[in-house]
Amino acid sequence: MIYLKTDEEIELLRENNILVSKTLAEVGRHIRPGVTTKELDRIAEEFIRAHGAVPAFLGYEGYPASLCISVNEQVVHGIPSSKCVLKEGDIVSVDCGTFMKGFVGDSAYTFAVGEVAEEVRQLMEVTKEALYKGTAQAKAGNRVGDISAAVQAHAESFGYGVVRELEGHGLGRKMHEDPGVPNYGARGRGPLLKEGMVICIEPMINMGTKAVVFEQDGWTVRTRDRKPAAHYEFAVAIRKSGPDVLTDYSIIEEALKN
Repeated sequence: MIYLKTDEEIELLRENNILVSKTLAEVGRHIRPGVTTKELDRIAEEFIRAHGAVPAFLGYEGYPASLCISVNEQVVHGIPSSKCVLKEGDIVSVDCGTFMKGFVGDSAYTFAVGEVAEEVRQLMEVTKEALYKGTAQAKAGNRVGDISAAVQAHAESFGYGVVRELEGHGLGRKMHEDPGVPNYGARGRGPLLKEGMVICIEPMINMGTKAVVFEQDGWTVRTRDRKPAAHYEFAVAIRKSGPDVLTDYSIIEEALKN
């Protein structure tokens, strides 16, 4: 069932997603060679709790951490570890969730560790562009397939693989609500987008094949060919006037300049 949100509920969702953006910015300030993903997870949990929320991921279906941190060929759901030490040239996809005032925030961003290869930088840029192109279709009267097709067309125009097994989702009092929002599909198909819906659009794009492997830890998803993957995610409210993006990447990108 798809739940339509009131303006007041959307503002509570915005508050959560701004906190997620601020948390991702704080994590981004600490991403450098030599840091462990476990340390980044600690920083995030402390920051979230200090701002009056709780980590939405921690304990969700048994998940053991506050962040999902996926390095290089890991697509999503990488578990932070003291054994995972970042090195120059890595890319790190950080997915973060908060729970506050009865609602959830959920967004993701892919960070470079120092200088990365030009082909990897392009993957990051194209994946973010695909997010923006999909988001532009998130308006009342369109369909989910309009978002999906925009993401797929942009990513595949660069020869990248678009992950099929995972998708975006509705967002509200629960982290995963209807409708599902795939990153591939056909325009004019899928659920109708209505005023008051809130969805997460999250391209998961592989440099090589679209095929993925689910690791034995029960969470981590990686590319089958072990080429890098990138992941970006917006929370978006559907309005008649167009998409109302609840996530604020400018907070993250300003932090990365310093």
